[in-house]
Amino acid sequence: MNKSDLIGTVSEKVEMSKKDVEKVINATLEVIVDTVADDERVQLVGFGTFERRFRAERAGRNPQTKEEIVIPALNVPVFKAGRAFKNKVK
Repeated sequence: MNKSDLIGTVSEKVEMSKKDVEKVINATLEVIVDTVADDERVQLVGFGTFERRFRAERAGRNPQTKEEIVIPALNVPVFKAGRAFKNKVK
């Protein structure tokens, strides 16, 4: 399922226009991204948690040349599924 499929499915479920649903989904995703970028957690009970984690500098290897390289430290976004989500997928 891609974003347009999601918009279509949600618009049918809530009986709203696709244009309105698209605005809501885009705004929701924008708020999640901005909040995580500001180093805050977004916790949706039953669904999951979005957060930012620090990944330390580490050694790696170029697979073509076998040369060792240093992979710099960086922040990465992380999603952890909630219990209800995990149970539904099982």
